[in-house]
Amino acid sequence: MKGFSNVEEDLLDSAEDYTEEYEIFLDIDKMWDALVFFLTGFSSSEFFDENPLREAVLGMTPLEEVSVYIAYTEKNKIAEIVEDLESFDMDRAMPDFSMEACKKADLYPDIWDYLEEEEEIKDDILTCFVKMKDFYKEILKLNGNVLVTIC
Repeated sequence: MKGFSNVEEDLLDSAEDYTEEYEIFLDIDKMWDALVFFLTGFSSSEFFDENPLREAVLGMTPLEEVSVYIAYTEKNKIAEIVEDLESFDMDRAMPDFSMEACKKADLYPDIWDYLEEEEEIKDDILTCFVKMKDFYKEILKLNGNVLVTIC
């Protein structure tokens, strides 16, 4: 990733090419902010020191001077991310999920007033978590890097 130019279009094209070439892709759609909050207790806009669970969703090193969010995580950090994802107890954490807490944290997307959809949202978060864990395990097996984009 360090060899890429910092031209935004080149970066996005390269990311798309790699996705097609290696067919390793994870799309958590609009649940990225909620997933960061659920895993760490902090929204994506709150920066804190290294946290592998946060980095699993947002990447480790954000690129600057681009209009969309692009970050990468180098292969030497993937094992730590996998370890933290594996040790996260989703069954224990899920009962503490709160639509009100998500609303107070002003998380994207703005769906936190739809209380009738809480179970569906919880299922989405769980599905995204499981897919993310599988994705990182595959990346670890391949000794790969990860590129994150949020458009």
